[in-house]
Amino acid sequence: MSMTIRRLMRTRLGNESLDLSLDGSEKALMVGSAAEKLRELFDVLQIDHRNDHNTRDTPQRVAKMLVEETLRGRYDSPPDITEFENVRGFDQLIITGPIDLRSTCAHHLMPIYGRAYVGILPDADGKILGLSKYDRIVDYFAARLQIQEELVKQIGQHIVDLTSPRGLAVRISAVHMCKTHRGVRASHNSRMVSSSYHGALATDQSLREEFLQECIALERGC
Repeated sequence: MSMTIRRLMRTRLGNESLDLSLDGSEKALMVGSAAEKLRELFDVLQIDHRNDHNTRDTPQRVAKMLVEETLRGRYDSPPDITEFENVRGFDQLIITGPIDLRSTCAHHLMPIYGRAYVGILPDADGKILGLSKYDRIVDYFAARLQIQEELVKQIGQHIVDLTSPRGLAVRISAVHMCKTHRGVRASHNSRMVSSSYHGALATDQSLREEFLQECIALERGC
């Protein structure tokens, strides 16, 4: 692996972005290096990736999937933010969702899937974020190794840092396949729910209740 990639990765946790995004050549180098390590892993597990027609190209496919899809939120720049003028001074609660969420458990490398909801209390003198950007932000922070307790906080803090709303809430309800496909092998109806509150939504109980009631209504409407 090149010194460039080593430099970019030296101080970052698994669910954090690199200091600088990787370009195409750096990603290709990472895919090649990861594929070689996966071939070594297959050898340890006694999986024939040389002669078996099913697994012959699996190490390369998996390495490409990890770099370009599963963990892409670590290697790409954050999504661009589009803001609109709040011409009418709208200052009431906005809730968007459900936002499809797909991530990967940092403990067992198993899928996490579910839905996210974002509640925004805009500043009458501020700006309003383009609605699709919330989906892109959720997707960006989910595309890396995660635990849900940290994912929900990362999403919320990123939006607060960029847009400075009067209040913000993020709620995630998700199934963890590290629980459904191993260990206790729980039902897929077993979900984890976590929330993160900022500003007025952290201090005003009535706003939190309004946010949660709207989340429930949106969930039932799916």
